Amino acid sequence: MNSEICKNLQGIKKEIGENAHLVAVSKTKPVQDILEAYHCGHKDFGENKVQEMRDKQAKLPEDIRWHLIGHLQRNKVKYIAPYVHLIHSVDNLKLLKEIDKQAQKNRRIIPVLLQIKIAREDTKYGMSFEEAEELLHSEETTRLKNIRIEGLMGMATNTPDAQQRKKEFHRLKIFYERLKKEFPGFKYLSMGMSDDYLLALEEGSNMVRIGSKIFGKREYSR
Repeated sequence: MNSEICKNLQGIKKEIGENAHLVAVSKTKPVQDILEAYHCGHKDFGENKVQEMRDKQAKLPEDIRWHLIGHLQRNKVKYIAPYVHLIHSVDNLKLLKEIDKQAQKNRRIIPVLLQIKIAREDTKYGMSFEEAEELLHSEETTRLKNIRIEGLMGMATNTPDAQQRKKEFHRLKIFYERLKKEFPGFKYLSMGMSDDYLLALEEGSNMVRIGSKIFGKREYSR
C-alpha cells in the first residue's frame, strides 16, 4: 500500500532501526486507519481505554497484538484478559494480582510492564523506584504464576525542555539496567512517544509508543 499512514510507518521504522519495537498508538483512530497500518505489515497497536480496545479488537484481524498503554482499573481487566498482548501500565500490586487472576481464568500468562512515574506531573500515573522494587521483591508477587513482568514503562514530563525529558529517561534507563541484572526476564524498556521518541531512543528505550506521527494529529494532547 502507498497510503500516508504506510509512508509514516516506514519512515519511523527506518528511524528507530531493528533494536526497538514500535507500538502504533491507535487510540481515537478508526478501524480503517488500523487496517491500513496492518496491511502495511504492522501488527502492534496500543490503546488507552479498555472499551475502545474491545470494540476494535472484535472488528479487526485476530493476529493483531494489542497493547494496553493507558491507566487500567482492576474491574476492567477481565475484558481484555483473553487477548491482550502486553499491559504497559501496572502501577500497584492489587492490579497485578487481578491480572494474574483473570489470566488464570483464561489459561494464559499475560506479560506486563511496571509503570514508573518519572514525570513531574500529578496527572501521570506510576510507581516510584522504591515502590517498584518493593513489588518485585514481594512474596505475593513471586506467588503469581499467570503474569510475567517483562520490564518497565515511563512517560516523561510534557515540557519543551528536552534536557529535562532526557534526564528523566536516563534515570529510568539506569534503574532498568540495574533491575535487569536481578530479573533476567526483563526485556522491554517502553519509553518515548511521538514528540520525544528520538530522545528516548538515545537514552536506551527499546520500545516506543507512537500515534500522531503515524495516524495524524488528534483533537486533544496526550
